[in-house]
Amino acid sequence: MGTNARQLILIAVVLAGSAGHLYAQGASQAPTKPSAEVYGFAMLDIGHDFKTIDPNWFDTMRVTKLPSSPGEFGEDNRTFAGVRQSRLGVKTTTPTTDFGDFKTIFEFELFGVGVDEGQTTFRLRHAWGEIGQIGAGQYWSPFVDTDAFPNSLEYWGPTGLVWYRNVQLRWTPINGDTTSLMLALERPGASGDPGRVADRIELQNVQGRFPLPDFTAAYRFGRKWGYVRAAGALRRMNWDDTLADQFELSGHATGWGINLSSNVKVAKDVIRLAYVFGEGVQNYMNDSPIDVGIKRNPGNLVTPFVGEPIPIQGVSAFIDHVWSDHYTSAIGYSWQDNDNTNGQNPDAFRTGHYALGNLLYTPVANVMFGGEVQWGRRENFSDGFSYDGYKLQFSFTYTFSATIGGQ
Repeated sequence: MGTNARQLILIAVVLAGSAGHLYAQGASQAPTKPSAEVYGFAMLDIGHDFKTIDPNWFDTMRVTKLPSSPGEFGEDNRTFAGVRQSRLGVKTTTPTTDFGDFKTIFEFELFGVGVDEGQTTFRLRHAWGEIGQIGAGQYWSPFVDTDAFPNSLEYWGPTGLVWYRNVQLRWTPINGDTTSLMLALERPGASGDPGRVADRIELQNVQGRFPLPDFTAAYRFGRKWGYVRAAGALRRMNWDDTLADQFELSGHATGWGINLSSNVKVAKDVIRLAYVFGEGVQNYMNDSPIDVGIKRNPGNLVTPFVGEPIPIQGVSAFIDHVWSDHYTSAIGYSWQDNDNTNGQNPDAFRTGHYALGNLLYTPVANVMFGGEVQWGRRENFSDGFSYDGYKLQFSFTYTFSATIGGQ
């Protein structure tokens, strides 16, 4: 085990020990003493990719990482195995006299992204604290409905689903058993695509800037049959031309999105539904490439190109079915479509499709294994190329939890 891994585990143990006493999560009464829970799972994923995908995403069905041209990632048929879904976290609860419980979450997984793409390495998921109506840190954006995610084995998940953890300051004025309302100011961020003029020196001197935080909000209304939820996002995106020449390429855009979702309970089953639409909110999506594309501005010699937020819509529909006390299944489909700008490359990502079906077996508490069939499809902007991916995955999960403190 590397030095970084040992340090992270030591931090988790220290955080857990600081609470001081045992606490059983989900107890019927609120804890009267500080408490902590160390939790997580070890997970093995092993399977076969009958086609091919970007090698850094070998153990996912991430449709934006499927080939965008023939032979991009070599020949078909590859076996994969990994433990990158494994997770470790600490939750603490400290009762207060005037504001209820003060809660924190500190959670990591092993799935590398960004500069660690393709690696098995510690990655921060949550660093969050909340007291009363105020929460702060890194956690799920209010634009996200975590209950819309299916009970799948595949890590990355539906292409048409909003799925994003972000740094934020959140206010939750309503937080009841059936109704909730939350509002947040979030860390801004977006990505642009210079498309066919990417090699123009003028565009290489255009820098993005975000003068305001993103604003997100969500309202949820629940009943015994399930719930409905509506969420929104609003953002300001600027780009500045820093090169002193005959061109003026500075600009700005407003990004916005609406995410409607629901869970419907039918006997022991749960139907998970979501529909999202908007412009320039791709980085909130589970699997989308860019927020702003370049658009030609013919006849204008000073500003021959402008940036434009890309319209997007997505759908996700899955059902989690209970066969018996030990067997469950998830099956469903997801889709997203981007209205590309006319300056993007012909092989830019436009449309994604995603579907899966599985059978999961839980022989005893805290142990689960199963198999899953996955399909994904990528369709390019305008060159007519598309690619279908097919995978078979088996996973084995061992969950653990130790509680310290509380009642």
